[in-house]
Amino acid sequence: MLRGLLRVPAAALAVAVLSSLAHGSLLEPRDPVVSALSPYFGTKSRYEDANPGLLRDPEAPRRDPALLQEACTPLQLVALIRHGTRYPTAKQIRKLRQLHGLLQSRGPGTGRAAAALAAWPLWYADWMDGQLVEKGRQDMRQLALRLASLFPALFSRENYGRLQLITSSKHRCVESGAAFLTGLWQHFHPELPPPDVADMECGPPRINDKLMRFFDHCEKFLTEVERNDTALYHVEAFKTGPEMQNILKKVAAALQVPVNNLNAGLSQFLLQSSFSLVMQRPFFHCFLSWATSKTRSP
Repeated sequence: MLRGLLRVPAAALAVAVLSSLAHGSLLEPRDPVVSALSPYFGTKSRYEDANPGLLRDPEAPRRDPALLQEACTPLQLVALIRHGTRYPTAKQIRKLRQLHGLLQSRGPGTGRAAAALAAWPLWYADWMDGQLVEKGRQDMRQLALRLASLFPALFSRENYGRLQLITSSKHRCVESGAAFLTGLWQHFHPELPPPDVADMECGPPRINDKLMRFFDHCEKFLTEVERNDTALYHVEAFKTGPEMQNILKKVAAALQVPVNNLNAGLSQFLLQSSFSLVMQRPFFHCFLSWATSKTRSP
């Protein structure tokens, strides 16, 4: 996987992103550049890019023909569900502002991609701080409808009171759980407005950080990984190694800024993920803009 990522020329990718996103206001489902670039944006990708069927019908259930034959009866469903589409966190917003300011500080005569990114308004505010956007609530409501259609015997009105949702205390997770329950209510009562989740038969999502955020509470993890300076030695060595530094130089060349101007903090932001293409970082706010507001950016 890594070799495939490193084969993508950074400058070529910058041109591809620019030429793809500089025209129009909405991304089309069949946009060829979307499908070409989507695998490189890791967890910043839209759910629709991981499951293109959502673009055709976000409420239609899909199942593997080999699964759940007529002879099989589902008895229980346990699902680990990620939260819906969210804003960037406050920390990410600060880094984006730093990078945006760096691009704006350059003089005239810069390349098209860098100039377009510098001119693009960075509209994120501090209050957003990773909060769920309306698109994220829609993600969860539609997921609930798909599951209810896929497992009608489990998601029956009779079983609604037996449903248990457990969440972390993160606001985007709590709100995602509430949106999921709202979607189920709409499935059972399409003619009625949904009540507050606290008044639903199954009750609101239960917060359990010890389970859902075990990494904050597991003493073994905290001791052997989180507080262990040597635990991530190979990860840090890779992030500062010649392969990633070479990509960082390509990013600086594509943005037409001196690589030395990418200070330690900003470099770590650009090299944040060892498993996703580093070129995603300069265009991070473009794709979050697309995901959260459905508008194209440079």
